[in-house]
Amino acid sequence: MLPAAARLRRSTDFTATLRVARSARGDGMVVLHAAPADPAAPSDVDSRTSSPQVGFVVPRAVGPAVVRNRVRRRLRHLLRDRLDRLPAGSRLVVRVLPAAASASSGQLAGALDRALARVVSP
Repeated sequence: MLPAAARLRRSTDFTATLRVARSARGDGMVVLHAAPADPAAPSDVDSRTSSPQVGFVVPRAVGPAVVRNRVRRRLRHLLRDRLDRLPAGSRLVVRVLPAAASASSGQLAGALDRALARVVSP
């Protein structure tokens, strides 16, 4: 499970991230949208020391609710171990594609790693 501080929850955060983010596709299963730390963050939140935040978009095309939730749980588990690869204060939105529903955890991990390497590299 991702720590509570590492989750994107508000729709405004998702929208802002998608507006300024770099994106990369991971083998037809996931698309990552990564936004750098927000320099206009409120003064009470130091974006250099705050943890990265991650959110998920899993559309109905992936499958029924049970399948969508299963894919989201698997990706949350995979990203928990990869949070240290993200710069402090950055935001990441993972958009899941329908092929992820039938993918194994190993395939999801590989797709996630390749997309993450493209998005995070300078």
